Amino acid sequence: MYTALYRTQRPEVFSEVIGQDHIVRILKNQINTGTVSHAYLFCGTRGTGKTTTARILAKAVNCLETEGDEVPCGHCANCMAIKEGIFMDVIEIDAASNNGVENIRELRESVKYPPAVGRKKVYIIDEVHMLSTGAYNALLKTLEEPPENVMFILATTDPQKLPQTILSRCMRLDFKRVPERVLIDHMAAICRDKGINISDGALRLLAANADGSVRDGLSILDQCLAGGDKELDRDTVLEFLGTVSEEFFIELTDRVSLHDVAGALLAVDRALSEGKDVKQLMKDWMSHYRSLLITKYIKHAEDMLNMSSENIEKLRKQSEQISLDEINDAILTLSKTINDARYSSQPRVLLELAIVMIAEGLSAAGPTTAGSQSSKSSVQRKVPVAAARTSPANAASAPSGKAAVVQTSAPAKKEQAEPQYDLDEIWARVFEMGEHIKGSFNLIRAGASLAGINDAEFKVIASNDIIRSHVESNRQHICDIMEQIVGKRLKMVCRSQTQTGTDDDGSFDNLAKEVEEKLNLGVTVRVE
Repeated sequence: MYTALYRTQRPEVFSEVIGQDHIVRILKNQINTGTVSHAYLFCGTRGTGKTTTARILAKAVNCLETEGDEVPCGHCANCMAIKEGIFMDVIEIDAASNNGVENIRELRESVKYPPAVGRKKVYIIDEVHMLSTGAYNALLKTLEEPPENVMFILATTDPQKLPQTILSRCMRLDFKRVPERVLIDHMAAICRDKGINISDGALRLLAANADGSVRDGLSILDQCLAGGDKELDRDTVLEFLGTVSEEFFIELTDRVSLHDVAGALLAVDRALSEGKDVKQLMKDWMSHYRSLLITKYIKHAEDMLNMSSENIEKLRKQSEQISLDEINDAILTLSKTINDARYSSQPRVLLELAIVMIAEGLSAAGPTTAGSQSSKSSVQRKVPVAAARTSPANAASAPSGKAAVVQTSAPAKKEQAEPQYDLDEIWARVFEMGEHIKGSFNLIRAGASLAGINDAEFKVIASNDIIRSHVESNRQHICDIMEQIVGKRLKMVCRSQTQTGTDDDGSFDNLAKEVEEKLNLGVTVRVE
């Protein structure tokens, strides 16, 4: 049966471990000086060598050839038995599936017996953060004072989930993400041994997608080698990864920058019809915007971005045509989309929505225009429609377009505070509660905002007439959901941004009248 590449290339001695020189140096020194700890905690992200190093350490304390320069030797009887998983004194426990108190009680009983073959009995507990609270408590005393010939090695990707009582009883060693340059050299050596001719661009792409994990990098390389090709280039690796070339993202970014929504959506449709992975597209597109940000400020970005000089030059030309605000909004929108896609059964819809938002200049929080800033004070947003009731400084204003200026002629008197609403939070809840209604419902969230709520109605501002028509067509659903949130039936008033400068319904006059009645002020409303 074929053995996966990450298993055949697993290090068997300390000298083969890559990217963790600081940990190898500590462990080798402890073995040479006879100061090996009774309990270790190996922490780090997936695929960085925690379990592999634990097995090598178990070999080192049980190796039969102690006179050589290299300990463990990797070829004595004990080392070979540990490699094959048949050594009686090395016990590996998966805490994810053996996390109960009864499992730890069995461990405590077995600890009492001396090693059957080796010098030390080694317990390797993987994913130790999955143990239950009772199991932690059962393990504490044994972990603190184990028998002289017993060693514990705990491995976890989430050390913050471990209780302090466990952390204080172990020697903690943190495994780092392996640098891309080290991964590139390692995979290049493997390809040479297998007679595979792989390009530098393909190696850089593999290392970038491994994200510091040796196992992930070797798994992707194994997938590429499974095709039987003796020549691997960047395009071949892109095909196996399910993503597209840099030229695609340059074209896509150009289209959204020029507000060509249709062209951008069709480009994504072509990529997905070719079998590309939608979530991978999101991640790579956000990486593209990050590359634009880097090339905007760094003159020689080839090494930092792991790209050819030709692609760097293309990125630099595009970054000169795109403003920093556009890059910022795109990264924030894609970051939120990637996070939402983790829990969505329709990630493609989220990507298409993100394209519309970026192309139309909408931030992830709501509509913005060239004449209005999306970063308004949260204090100003967390007020009802009649914001001027509480303070002249927080005079009511439309989210964008023309603003209503409220002028007062006397200081405000203290009145009983009216209910305060977090408009952004309420608007977000409307779509959380109504996302199952239909696919186009979320278009309203991207292109409209909740401007205010009073005792009788709530006001919605749409970025354009198309969004306004969507809001009106979903009036019944929105009113029903708002009733559930605020506890009473309210009328919905929907205006587009092009209409906010007029006062056909007399809303500004009504606002002035309310301010006069509540605060005893002489109020003049001027529309600019």
